[in-house]
Amino acid sequence: MCTSKFPSVRPRRLRRDGMLRSIFAETHVTADDLVYPLFVEEDTAEKLPIASMPGVFRVPEAQLAEEVASLYRDGVKAVILFGVSHHKTEDGCDSWSDNGLLARMIRTAKQAAPYMVVICDNCVCEYTTHGHCGVVVDRQVDNDLTLENLGKQVITAARAGADLVAPSSMMDGQVAYLRQSLDAAGFSGMPIMAYSTKFASSFYGPFRIAAQSSVQGDRRGYQIDPPNGREGIRESLLDEAEGADILMVKPGMPYLDILARLREKTRTCQSPSTRANGEYAMIKFAAEAGAIDEKDAVRETLAAFKRAGADLVISYFAREFVQGLFDE
Repeated sequence: MCTSKFPSVRPRRLRRDGMLRSIFAETHVTADDLVYPLFVEEDTAEKLPIASMPGVFRVPEAQLAEEVASLYRDGVKAVILFGVSHHKTEDGCDSWSDNGLLARMIRTAKQAAPYMVVICDNCVCEYTTHGHCGVVVDRQVDNDLTLENLGKQVITAARAGADLVAPSSMMDGQVAYLRQSLDAAGFSGMPIMAYSTKFASSFYGPFRIAAQSSVQGDRRGYQIDPPNGREGIRESLLDEAEGADILMVKPGMPYLDILARLREKTRTCQSPSTRANGEYAMIKFAAEAGAIDEKDAVRETLAAFKRAGADLVISYFAREFVQGLFDE
């Protein structure tokens, strides 16, 4: 029996700096956990900095092979590609052409680094004149017509060599339709990483600047209302039932509660989370202002994603992280 007036239980014993603190860390982030986003712009000669996202560039298509090879040498194991199209149409048909930007950038990335996991964002917002994620009829996005176009797009991505397709348009029934389309085309082994719980968030602003995808109106008619947690969980469980292999919550930090709840609800799917462009910008601009330490903030937030249950994190900090630039 302890008679001392001082505590016998001292959690601080395992919090000392150095190796002891490290080996008792409950959550670890490695290169295997991270996906790096790339914006690929056609018909341009130079890397273009994105003012709203310091340190992020639109990569010219002509330099994509060099960029992907460099990322792989640095230790990045997976990339997700976003096209910046100069050939936009009302329906976004360039995105399902075998000679279009989407197909070309997938082929280039796989040829440059065959062992790099190449993920294709499957939507038409980057390829349409109106910036919406589907076919617009009477100023509304037509769900079923959009599915037909997305079906053509994922088959094109699969033929080009994508390792994963990632539908992000938030159309009802999109996973089931795309699964059937891929299977019928002979791509039954193609995994689907569904943007299954995607909120109509203010944090996407920098992405639309980066991808030159300003929308006429807004996307609230098909993306989830931010206060609706139960609806967010339901959307992911519907995608799981339709055959999704991976379920995504987007954005990340404001919705870690949704991610954690989803992790408890599903045992059959991997659950990634994505750091939206606005989240990246907040850290960058706060660090530039001297308000926070960038390295500490990156380590802390990446660990928060993992702690909440993410198997993967799509992050603009992925390259610097695997290079060890955020090590303590």
